[in-house]
Amino acid sequence: MEFSIQELANMSGVSTRTLRYYDEIGLLKPARTNEAGYRFYTQDEVDMLQQILFYRALDIKLSMIQEIIQAPDFQQKEALESHRVALLQRKQQLDKLLQTVEQTIQSLEEEAPMTNEAKFEGFKEKLIEDNEKQYGDEIRAKYGNETVDTSNAKLRNMTEEQYEAMQQLEQQLFARLKEAIEIGDASSDIAMEVAELHKRWLCFNWSKYSKEAHAGLAQMYIADERFTAYYDERVAPGATQFLHEAILVYTRN
Repeated sequence: MEFSIQELANMSGVSTRTLRYYDEIGLLKPARTNEAGYRFYTQDEVDMLQQILFYRALDIKLSMIQEIIQAPDFQQKEALESHRVALLQRKQQLDKLLQTVEQTIQSLEEEAPMTNEAKFEGFKEKLIEDNEKQYGDEIRAKYGNETVDTSNAKLRNMTEEQYEAMQQLEQQLFARLKEAIEIGDASSDIAMEVAELHKRWLCFNWSKYSKEAHAGLAQMYIADERFTAYYDERVAPGATQFLHEAILVYTRN
């Protein structure tokens, strides 16, 4: 059975413009295109579009989706199992945020103050979920499940003051890193201050600090484009490379 591009759009809720774009970039090609240029899709493309939409729901970039679904060892059932786990984690995080909102509304209606810890539970869960989604596999492979689970537990148990201090410290780190980049010397005093700020920021999550782990994390920053983008997008292009070099100097001293 074949479906026209309009039929597939109506079925999936994806616009025909988006389907044409997916064709242009090679993400989802139609089964055939007739002489008049009309695109037609079979059940295989319908199933693949479902996979694409699952990945999009998890905020994965199109380029990454294309690599995943076009890999020679791609297995649909395994992908669905992975989607299920990821979506359940997202559901838990959304449930926690919803619970926080409802508790806040209730506290306002009943004029019963909500504890500061309760106010931030949902946001901390979201931070943990985002970290797991972006970096979880790599961090767990490098440091082990126990280390990561302990770090997540430490974040969950943060007080409002600690959580706010962590956020402020990161903003200070960004600002000083930008200043250090302008100087251009990864061994300068300000670069060492940046590395020290980064260490202090890590210690909000890490249960135990070591120079070896700090240097190893810096290496991961430049080895994976997702880590690299974190500082390059928030500070300046090349920020991650500079931070990496500063941390290596810092941990050798």
